[in-house]
Amino acid sequence: MVFKTIFMLAIYIIPFIILCSGLVSSQALIIILYLISGLGMAGIGMGVMHDANHGSYSRNKSLNKLLALSCDMMGCSSRVWKLQHNVLHHSFTNIEGEDDDIAPPFILRFSPHSERNKLHRYQAFYFWLFYGLSTISWVTSKDFMSYRRYRKKGLVVSKKEYTNGMLRIALSKVFYFTYALVIPLIVIPASPLLIIGSFLLMHFMTGILISMVFQVAHVIPDTNFPLPKEENKIQKNWHIHQMETTANFSPNSRLLSWLIGGLNYQVEHHLFPNICHVHYRKLSKIVSQTAKEYRIDYIVNKNMVQAIGQHIKMLHHLGRA
Repeated sequence: MVFKTIFMLAIYIIPFIILCSGLVSSQALIIILYLISGLGMAGIGMGVMHDANHGSYSRNKSLNKLLALSCDMMGCSSRVWKLQHNVLHHSFTNIEGEDDDIAPPFILRFSPHSERNKLHRYQAFYFWLFYGLSTISWVTSKDFMSYRRYRKKGLVVSKKEYTNGMLRIALSKVFYFTYALVIPLIVIPASPLLIIGSFLLMHFMTGILISMVFQVAHVIPDTNFPLPKEENKIQKNWHIHQMETTANFSPNSRLLSWLIGGLNYQVEHHLFPNICHVHYRKLSKIVSQTAKEYRIDYIVNKNMVQAIGQHIKMLHHLGRA
């Protein structure tokens, strides 16, 4: 974890240091540096920030809090992430109206219980575009809108907490755009359109990488989309619910697992979100055996290509059914 943290932070931060120095003027190099930072952004998000926000990176709570701020450093709110991901997604996985991860903009449909429109018929073809735009949404408007909605849901209790939270969200975005876009625009002797385009290309690549890893683990034909028994209550035992709404993929690829923070073992992550992802591979053998013993579904796609194919198949189905 220490090596991964240093590696991912380095490939994210070093290109921006070079860009902000104004020493680079080559168009190709500007694009390459932004893309390298995009890979670092995805690596930090899935392999460092994700564990830290779950409190599973380290036994040291202060270290978890510090590394969770890597989310804010990249223009997204760690506070909003915890509410959306830790509280809602992990408590009410695949439940329409509660799990924000299956509540995309109206242009996409992730649940059989959500309203369908005519555009959804083609979502299996155009979803790539909106996955690519997802991180642009996060660093601009999504955090503000989500935090306001969580205030109405009662997840943000006091007015002071809400005001301070909004201020922190705004300051983190000002800091992010300053070093990621404004300073490069000022100091790099190149076309502003090239720099802005490279910035957007970085986010488009990162958005696709992150979205695909999370969505192929939940929005596929084999996973369930149960309705709540009543408000804030799932139908079944919570652990059974996680098994039925979550899927693994590429269990034999150690390299992929290292790069994406063990999120190919989504079942183990959902069952044990407080355990560091470096243990998921060994845990999976125990979970698989236990599931077999109790005749519980343990959903696995053998590789990433198969998982993406299943996701596209589900989007196609949801667009027509």
